[in-house]
Amino acid sequence: MQTRRKTIQHSMVVAGLLATAGFPQFANAAFNKVGFDAKSIQDAVKAYGGGNISESKDVTVTAPDIAENGAVVPLGASTTLAGVKHMLVLVEKNPSALIAMFYVNDAVDANFLTRAKMGQSSDVYAVAIMADGKALFAKKEVKVTLGGCGG
Repeated sequence: MQTRRKTIQHSMVVAGLLATAGFPQFANAAFNKVGFDAKSIQDAVKAYGGGNISESKDVTVTAPDIAENGAVVPLGASTTLAGVKHMLVLVEKNPSALIAMFYVNDAVDANFLTRAKMGQSSDVYAVAIMADGKALFAKKEVKVTLGGCGG
C-alpha cells in the first residue's frame, strides 16, 4: 500500500537524484534576477531583450478597475501577434515592477492569467517582447482599496 508519506519520500529521492544530475541549472536559467529586481517598467523590459516600449492595440491587459483586496489582484496579458518571444505582466508602483514573465513560441497561445499583490493604485502593463526586440504594451489603471504588499 502506497501511503502519502511514502509518496513524498519517493518524490524527495527522485528530486535529490535530479538535483545531483545537474538539473538545477535549468531552473536557474529560467529565473532572471535582473528582470525581477527592476524598479521600472523599462528596466524590466530591457532585462528580457526588449527595446523602448510603444503602445499597441494588438496587446491586451486584463485587470479589474477596482481591486477590493490588493493582496490578490487577478491580472492577465495576451496578444494575437506572431513572433512574440516573452509576455510580461508589470505593476508600475510595486517595489519590484515585474510580476510575471512567460516564454512564448508558435506552439503557445499568448494568453496568460496570474494574481499579484498591489500595495497601492497603479498602472498595470502587459508587454509583448517580439523576436526582433520590439516591445509593445497595453496598460490599465487599477485602483486598490485595501493594501496588499505594503510597499
